[in-house]
Amino acid sequence: MTHALIVIDVQNDFCPGGALAVPEGDVIVSGINALMNEAEAVILTQDWHPGGHSSFASSHAGASPYEVIDMDYGPQVLWPDHCIQGSDGAAFHPDLHVDRADMIVRKGYRPAIDSYSAFFENDHTTPTGLEGYLRTRSIERLTLVGLATDFCVNFSAVDAAKLGFDVTVRTDLCRAIDLDGSLAAARDGMAAAGVKLG
Repeated sequence: MTHALIVIDVQNDFCPGGALAVPEGDVIVSGINALMNEAEAVILTQDWHPGGHSSFASSHAGASPYEVIDMDYGPQVLWPDHCIQGSDGAAFHPDLHVDRADMIVRKGYRPAIDSYSAFFENDHTTPTGLEGYLRTRSIERLTLVGLATDFCVNFSAVDAAKLGFDVTVRTDLCRAIDLDGSLAAARDGMAAAGVKLG
């Protein structure tokens, strides 16, 4: 087994009607389910914030969602409260075939630091443990799908490529927030890192 499908954050809060809805975030679910049936291994990631997380605009007096502030680890977009642990918003989309997953990686649970990537917190050094899991299973090739293309998929794909994995992002099975040109920047950054965009 050398190949894994990594499904990034297909959760209710990132789908239409959710607290941080990605346009058409739900239309990719059936395609992802079909791809799971072909995958040797399936890993799901789940945004999993405690209430009052430092990445929430509501945690900063006078701040508005989508402002960017400087944190100890660098720039941080402030988001609407979303994917709070145990909430319906944090749950996977009800049509996603979660039983097919070999592993679920929860991220963003440390109150003082956000985590876009499936591999590292936003300080780019604190690991989630996913790399070790993949290495011990001798998995070398990764296909990434999910939400959102320009944030969590992008950060995960670039980190995976930097770690030496062979990475493909199925852009047809992703959707983007596209905040002030973030989608174009993410596509350029992924390509520059050696990620294949399919």
